Amino acid sequence: MANKRKEIIFKVVVSDPKTGKSIQVQTKDESLVGKKIGDIIDGSVINLDGYKLRITGGSGFEGAPMVNYVEGMNKKYVWYNENKKVRVKKLVRGNTISPEIVQINTKIEEYGNKDFNQIYEEFKSQKSQ
Repeated sequence: MANKRKEIIFKVVVSDPKTGKSIQVQTKDESLVGKKIGDIIDGSVINLDGYKLRITGGSGFEGAPMVNYVEGMNKKYVWYNENKKVRVKKLVRGNTISPEIVQINTKIEEYGNKDFNQIYEEFKSQKSQ
C-alpha cells in the first residue's frame, strides 16, 4: 500500500471573511472524518472556543481538491472546460473528509469571545519564532 498515511494530521485553514486574514492550525482530531463541504464544525476542535466554522473545501495528499459535486470520499476524474474548445480531465476528491485529506479549508460563521485579529497576531508571532 503506497502513499497511505500512518497518522491522521489535518491542516485546518481558518479564514476570516471580514478581514481576509487566515491562519493554519494542525489537529489530530479524527472527529472531522465524515464531515462534508458545507457542514459547520465547532472551533474547539482546533482550540478556537466559541467559534463556528463552515467547511468550504480541502485537498488530499496527492493535491486533488475536494469538490462539492462529487459525493463521498472517493477520487474521480471529471471533465473540466477551460474554454469553449478545450476539455481537460482533472482528478478531484469527493465532498466528504476522509483520512487521506491533508488540508481542510474553513471560514468563520460565528465568532467566539476572543477577537480573531488577536488570535491572528498570536499565530503570526509563533510562526516567526
